[in-house]
Amino acid sequence: MNFKEVVKSGYQTQGDFIVLGGAVFNGEIQKDLVVTAPLKTFNRHGLIAGATGTGKTKTLQVIAESLSSKGVPVLLMDIKGDLSGLAAAGVENDKILAKHLALGIDWKSNAFPVELMSLTGVNGVHLRSTVSEFGPVLFSKILDLNDTQGGVVSLVFKYSDDHQLPLLDLKDFKSVLQYLINEGKPEIKKEYGSISTATASTILRKIIEIEEQGAENFFGEVSFEIDDLLRIDDKGQGVISIIRLTDIQDKPKLFSTFMLSLLAEVYQKLPEEGDLDQPKLVMFIDEAHLIFNEASKALLDQLETIIKLIRSKGVGIFFCTQMPTDVPASVLSQLGMKVQHALRAFTANDRKAIKMVSQNYPETDFYKTEDLLTQLGIGEALVTVLTEKGTPSPLVHTAICAPRSRMDILEEVEINEVLKNSKLLEKYNNYVDRESASELLLKKLKDADSDEEKETNSSKSKKVEKNVPQESMVGDIIDSTVGRQVARTVAREVTRGLLGILGLSGNSSRKKK
Repeated sequence: MNFKEVVKSGYQTQGDFIVLGGAVFNGEIQKDLVVTAPLKTFNRHGLIAGATGTGKTKTLQVIAESLSSKGVPVLLMDIKGDLSGLAAAGVENDKILAKHLALGIDWKSNAFPVELMSLTGVNGVHLRSTVSEFGPVLFSKILDLNDTQGGVVSLVFKYSDDHQLPLLDLKDFKSVLQYLINEGKPEIKKEYGSISTATASTILRKIIEIEEQGAENFFGEVSFEIDDLLRIDDKGQGVISIIRLTDIQDKPKLFSTFMLSLLAEVYQKLPEEGDLDQPKLVMFIDEAHLIFNEASKALLDQLETIIKLIRSKGVGIFFCTQMPTDVPASVLSQLGMKVQHALRAFTANDRKAIKMVSQNYPETDFYKTEDLLTQLGIGEALVTVLTEKGTPSPLVHTAICAPRSRMDILEEVEINEVLKNSKLLEKYNNYVDRESASELLLKKLKDADSDEEKETNSSKSKKVEKNVPQESMVGDIIDSTVGRQVARTVAREVTRGLLGILGLSGNSSRKKK
C-alpha cells in the first residue's frame, strides 16, 4: 500500500474520535489526510514529548480542548503556568488560517470551561487531603521509610483509630507520635508494643523535610472530593480543571506527594468501568520528570501499580516531558498514545539518546525515524495511537492543529473573573480547623495533670488533719515519682470514661475483658 492508504487504513475508526492534525509526507501536508485518535482509547494513557519550544504545550492544549468538546472532563497539572489561556477564546490570524486551509480542517476560536486550582490556595481552589485519607502505607512511602519505621506509622494510625483521634494534618500525626514515646509509653506497651525513640526521631525528621516544601498547606480540611473533577458544564462540555503549580515547581517532593495521593484517591473512589465509549477523566501531567526524578523506589512502584490499574476506572493519564527516557520504562510501556515532537542533537550523547528514542516507535517504510526526530518543525510531531482493536497505529509525521483557545496566559483581571465564577472556591477555600488528635491529646494531658494535682492536694490535706504517721508515709509515696505515675494512670482511666461519654472510645484492652 502507498502512504495515503496506510494512513487511512491505520487511522480509520468506528466510534467517536478527536482530530490531532494532518499527515505530512516528503515535507508536504497531505490535504484531507487526517490523523485521529479513538475517544475510547484515551484511558490507555499517553506521552507528549519533545525539546523546549517544539510545541508540546500547544499539543496538550489541542487534546484537552478536543476532549472537553466531547464532554470529557480534563485535569491539567500546570507547572509552568501557561495553560490558563484555555479559559479565553483564541485570536484568529493569517498563520493559523493558512495552516488549517492546508490541512483541510476547519478552525474556529473558542473558550472552554475552566476551574483554576492550587495546592497553596493562591489564585485557585485550595486542594487538600487529610493524613487519615493517605493511610499508613501511602504515608510511609511518601516519607520514604523502611519497614521498621513504617510499622511505627501503622501503630500511630491504629492507636488513633482505636481512640477516636482524627489525624487531619501533620501536627496531629506528630502530636500522637510524641505522646506515644512520652506520656503514653506505659499505656501502649502492653497492647501495641514499645516505640524506639530513635525511630520516632527519624520519622519526625522526615515529616519536617516535607513540611519544608510546604506540605503543611496540603494536609488538612476541607478535603477535596474527586467528583468535583468529573463535572460537565451546561453546554455539555467537560470542565477543564487546571492545577496551578508554579509556586511549587522548586518543591518536587510536595508535587510527587500530591500526585500519588490524587492518583490513589481517584483509583479508590471510582468504580470499575471496563471499556467505555469515552473516558470519565483524562489527566495531563506537565514536566512529568519532576515526579520521577524525586520519587523513591517505593513511590515509583506505587505509581506504576496505580497507572496499570487506573485505566479500568475509565481514567487516562498523559505524561508531558522533554525526553521519553524521563519516564521509567515500566511506565512508558503502559502508554498507548505517543506524540513525539522534535529533539535536538548537540552532542554525541544527544545522538545516542535520539537513537534510543526512535526505537520506542513502530517501524515504518516511509520515514527514517532517527533522522526525522531532529528535523521536525515547531507544531509538528511523530504520532502513533492505539487503535480500537488495541494495536498501535502506523507512525505518521503530523502537522498538529492549532489550539482554538488563547495561546497565552490570562491577565490577572481575567484570572480574578474565572475565580469569581468558580462553583468550588467557597466550598474549599474556607479553612476548617476542627478538634482533632492534637487538641484532644492536649486536653487529655491537661485533665490528667489537673486530676493529679487534686489528688495530691487531697492527700496532703488528709495527712495534716489526721496527723497519723502511717498517713504521712502514704503522702510521701504519692509525692514520689511512682506515686505520680499511679495517679496519672488513674486519671487516664477517668479521662477515658469522659471521652466515652463524648462518643470517643476508651482503652480497647478493657473492652476485651
